[in-house]
Amino acid sequence: MDLAEKILELMDEQGITKYRLSKETGVSYTGLTKILSGQTKHPQIDSLQAIANFFSKPLDYFMDQEEEQPSPDWATPKDLADIKKILEEDQPVLFDGVPITEEKRQRAMDILTGLLWEAKELNKKTYGRKNKPKDEE
Repeated sequence: MDLAEKILELMDEQGITKYRLSKETGVSYTGLTKILSGQTKHPQIDSLQAIANFFSKPLDYFMDQEEEQPSPDWATPKDLADIKKILEEDQPVLFDGVPITEEKRQRAMDILTGLLWEAKELNKKTYGRKNKPKDEE
């Protein structure tokens, strides 16, 4: 079930209209309509958090776990936090001064995620601690 379907199901269960959900959450009616139509597949985190709060659901409920890129086996919790922090800066992505579509933004973020993991791995190999294998300890 995708994001739009999850929200629509909750709205239906509770008899909530788009207008009311928009007013109660502070998410613009146009923005909410785009989310519900599937035009916006990855809304801003604050909008999604407001919707999650309204329905008393954790934010993870709305996240599509299948879309999340897996992290490398060698990644530590600190590595995961570093990459997450870089990617979650909510700045608009512009090309030639014009905001790009959500779909293209997500594609760029996926590519950037891969590049950041490669850079992190190279950094660890070049400058990281030289840990002894467990059998040498």
